[in-house]
Amino acid sequence: MTGHRISKPHAQRASPATPFRAEICGISSCRCWGTDNGVAKAPRFILATEYYPPDPSTTAIYLGAIADAIALDMQTVVLSGTIGSAKQKSGNDTPEVIEIANWRPPKQALVSRLIASSALAFRLFWGVFKRATPGDVVMSITSPFTLPYAITLAARLRGARTALLIHDLYPEALLAAGLARQTSLVTRLLRLANGWLFRSLNAIFVIGRDVPPLLLRYPRVRAENIHFVPNWTLLPIGFREPDDGSRFRKPYSAPFVVGLCGNLGFTHAPRTVFESARLLQREKRIHFVLSGWGIGWNELKTLQASANLGNVTLLDPVPEEQLAEFLAMADAWVIPYRRNVAGVSIPSRLYNLLAVGRAVIVGTEPNSEAGLAVAEEDIGWVVPPEDPTSLAQAISAAASDRAATLERGSKAAVAALKYSQQASTQRYRDIIQRLCTEGRANPS
Repeated sequence: MTGHRISKPHAQRASPATPFRAEICGISSCRCWGTDNGVAKAPRFILATEYYPPDPSTTAIYLGAIADAIALDMQTVVLSGTIGSAKQKSGNDTPEVIEIANWRPPKQALVSRLIASSALAFRLFWGVFKRATPGDVVMSITSPFTLPYAITLAARLRGARTALLIHDLYPEALLAAGLARQTSLVTRLLRLANGWLFRSLNAIFVIGRDVPPLLLRYPRVRAENIHFVPNWTLLPIGFREPDDGSRFRKPYSAPFVVGLCGNLGFTHAPRTVFESARLLQREKRIHFVLSGWGIGWNELKTLQASANLGNVTLLDPVPEEQLAEFLAMADAWVIPYRRNVAGVSIPSRLYNLLAVGRAVIVGTEPNSEAGLAVAEEDIGWVVPPEDPTSLAQAISAAASDRAATLERGSKAAVAALKYSQQASTQRYRDIIQRLCTEGRANPS
């Protein structure tokens, strides 16, 4: 997501002047109404999720901000699989959080995770089924992948409106990671389930412009139900001048530092960065600082233990309060994706790199959201995925003209201003209110 875990920012009440305007309601203070046995009632927004504050993941941070924003307009209930989430303060303009029992095995324990996610999906299904009523809007996310099917079914059985926030798209993520084949039974079953799911939803939120084409391949999915709402930066926005005396940069004598950080999951290709470093090991002006966690991080540690490249340093993730300083340490950052992940892997870590004002070298298809953003804003380089030679050439070009690379970083900080929490959460508020209005006009 962002590269490191970050604490939850305070949700702000959006201004009517926000760039994203309401599509139907038009104002952030409008209230929509449904009926319950003939008695008028205010609809509720129900969010069913495994991840919610105080979970430190960026998924939880974004969902917390979305729920806080929608709670300004309507009663909001969060069914959360995060331990300690029910201790969040609640009031008239804040969500009511109901904690659902959950077990979280390690990410590498795939079978255990499947069992745990299925159990959580059942518990959240029952939680929604007990609470949802006609006129309510129920939203889930695609993590774990079993969740949206259960939540959408429960909501539809109760006559509620349905929404989905897509973070990871299956089976495409499994295909990109090499964990499934196009013709496998798992792939066919997921596509069959997706066909029902996407047709059943009243709103689908996507955080990349590369997702809608994949969704529209499914029969009877309506383009007008798909809404692009980007994530936002979680760090203060502003270009940071490189500081050779920084505690993070000072250990390296090379004049150009290139970095990699974040959750290195199944859709990322950290080996590509390592092999690029191997190709550039004679370039004394370039040093690689690699930091992260996940399955790809373990792969990097294994590679470095074997090769012991002198131009590579591996660092554990820094504390969140040091993240901005750490990201400002490098002259450029690399985001390496696997092939065929356009529309599959979310580009959230990109926004924090923009916030600190650094150029980005992204290995991905040109039509992916990350590729589109980098090319449109002229803030870095887009190279073919899983291509160490092309990546090494881009890094070498960036190091050859460090001033031009820093200028791209300055442009990145300006581009980051487009990705604000206020604009994105206002967009969620507008669309949820639209669902309220449609639910009143067309009760289930």
